[in-house]
Amino acid sequence: MSASHIRAAGSADLDTVLAFWRTAAEGTSISDDRAGVERLVERDPGALLLAERDGALLGTVIAGFDGWRCHLYRLAVHPRHRRQGIGSALLAAAEERFVALGGRRADAMVLTGNERGRLTWDAAGYGPEEQWRRWVKPLTG
Repeated sequence: MSASHIRAAGSADLDTVLAFWRTAAEGTSISDDRAGVERLVERDPGALLLAERDGALLGTVIAGFDGWRCHLYRLAVHPRHRRQGIGSALLAAAEERFVALGGRRADAMVLTGNERGRLTWDAAGYGPEEQWRRWVKPLTG
């Protein structure tokens, strides 16, 4: 079996990514629509990273950098391809991107009830900061 290849997503990939997240990602987001992901790719063309093998999408991660903080979202690997190093390769690519942009610390959004996700992030060297809470206000109806 050939190795996976990691690249930045383009607008032609977005429908495939959205369908992939319905299969491979935990939870949903208000931004999980074509317009939301399109804005991400237009604003920061290198942020949405894809892992592919033989033309098939195997995994994603969003590695967003706002000039101050490095944020990781939507680390997802197709269920049939987990535990093959794809998530680790995506995180390594994201971290390399952050370092190249001048980032100094990365954080990840992980659903509290996502046990598999928590184990994955822990194995990658990330840890929770229990003193922080995420405060959210939807800006659209």
